Amino acid sequence: MIAIETGMQDLKRMALRGGLAKLFGQVGNLSLRFGFMIVVARLLQPADFGLVAMVTVVTGVLELFSSAGLSMATVQRSTINNEQISTLFWINILVGTMLAALCLLIAPLLVAFYREPRLFWVTAAMGAGFLFNAAGVQHLALLQRQLRYVALAAIEFSCQLASLSIGICIAIAGYGYWALVAAAISLPAIMTVSVWVATAWIPGRLHRNSGVRSLLHFGGTVTLNGVISYMTYNFDKFILGRVWGVTALGQYGVGSQLINIPTSNLNTALGGVMFSALSRLQNDAVRFRSYFLKGYSLNISMTLPVTIFSGVFAEDIIHVVLGPKWADAAAIFRLLAPAVLVFGVINPVGWLLWSSGRHLRSLKSQ
Repeated sequence: MIAIETGMQDLKRMALRGGLAKLFGQVGNLSLRFGFMIVVARLLQPADFGLVAMVTVVTGVLELFSSAGLSMATVQRSTINNEQISTLFWINILVGTMLAALCLLIAPLLVAFYREPRLFWVTAAMGAGFLFNAAGVQHLALLQRQLRYVALAAIEFSCQLASLSIGICIAIAGYGYWALVAAAISLPAIMTVSVWVATAWIPGRLHRNSGVRSLLHFGGTVTLNGVISYMTYNFDKFILGRVWGVTALGQYGVGSQLINIPTSNLNTALGGVMFSALSRLQNDAVRFRSYFLKGYSLNISMTLPVTIFSGVFAEDIIHVVLGPKWADAAAIFRLLAPAVLVFGVINPVGWLLWSSGRHLRSLKSQ
């Protein structure tokens, strides 16, 4: 009994420490992303953002398959061995290679659909990001599973700083939309190198009978859930780019991205820690419920004032962050504020369902 209580106290301490680290880390990341947007919004044109958005609205769907849900499966599993993690690593590599190849196949289709030749090489370049990401999925999951959020927060901040700095340098050099592409694909590359160093884990060979079937089932369900959600929330961008072109999509895309930055960073910070901690408590109903309610209350108390502030001062925020040429994005920014608030209310339900292994119920609720 004493050992159990000690373990729970350790978990509480690690979860609290990890939560604070993630929160401060996300504040740092939020500042970096705002700073990046302030700079590049003045160096680039709305059409540059719209051009890249035409690609990312499609590659965003593919990105949901990049981890195949296997990082969450590694974190959620009560016990997992090295053979299983190594097998999942090689599955992630295979998936990443297939997605990179798929980008090359999709590129001509995007060029034809949007009637925009520049999309071919942008799409091909974005495909490289899937290869970089795949090599670090399981290493990142190991850090999350071990609740090493102090190290993870430091890695995320430094990698974000490096990738955004690369993007700004390329924008200053006058390469236009390639600055956004460079920032996007350099982040997973730098991140993967960093998590390999931090974990010092080297994957073994692929094992056919390692017992990963249940992990693949969990990951597949999580991935399908994410695909349905993503397509529901991003189909408008796909059609908008086709009908109204790069400039309109640029205004809409940047406006929606800006209103989502605070809440998405909060959900990433709090959600990652809560999922890891709740996964460790899935067999302890009392503490599981207590941890979830505390995390949910914290999420709502921080999401509500930020969203209301954003809606009320939309024009001022757009003017300060993006500049005068983005004035049309203010209306979009304000109109999307209530939707972001709703997402803040419903997103924590995912922590509960996934950490307790009720992934099928999560899929059915879509």
